[in-house]
Amino acid sequence: MNVLVIDIGGTNLKLLAKGQTERIKIPSGAAFTPEQLVPLVREATTAAGWQFEAVSMGFPGVVKENKIVSDPVNMGKGWKGYDFSSDFDCPVKMINDAAMQALGSYEGGKLLFMGFGTGLGTAMVYEHLILPLEGGHLPFRDSTFENHVGNAMLTQLGKKQWKESVYETIEEFRNCFQPDEIVLGGGNSKYLEELPPNCRLGSNKNAFTGGFRLWEKEYTY
Repeated sequence: MNVLVIDIGGTNLKLLAKGQTERIKIPSGAAFTPEQLVPLVREATTAAGWQFEAVSMGFPGVVKENKIVSDPVNMGKGWKGYDFSSDFDCPVKMINDAAMQALGSYEGGKLLFMGFGTGLGTAMVYEHLILPLEGGHLPFRDSTFENHVGNAMLTQLGKKQWKESVYETIEEFRNCFQPDEIVLGGGNSKYLEELPPNCRLGSNKNAFTGGFRLWEKEYTY
């Protein structure tokens, strides 16, 4: 099956079709809407000569029963409940973006994914179960985990203090979810030179692997 994977971000959309090696980037931004997404994706894939018969979309927010539950805080309006299948005229599988990366990182056992970027994306995978989490919104100290390890705190504290908060957050999540392995992703994970036990660095490419895998087996998510 020719699958197109769309990784939706607040700065860019990233696209990759099955069998291709070079991804396509399309700028998004704070006012970006789903009505803008579809024609831009069609234009870019047509120019690249990509054909697809199914789509996987990783969305930076809550997704339930293949529908976006609420508009993201870092993009425009109109995402909630949007029917992408109708616009693309093909089957579309929607999933939380951290969950898509988690699936692409999965190698067995019980996996916890933690994505350190603008905020904190979290998800777990165990066999055929994908469990999106909103762990970054859990209360921690006087705020939330996301506020303690997000991009704003990295800028405010500097790398040394930020990394201490990240390592503490990892251990709190390890104690709570008891994973066999933790994958650390997101753009800021590159600053973690020393990794805690049973942790490995992920890659943004894993999001595309996860998107392709969604169509290869039946997953519950």
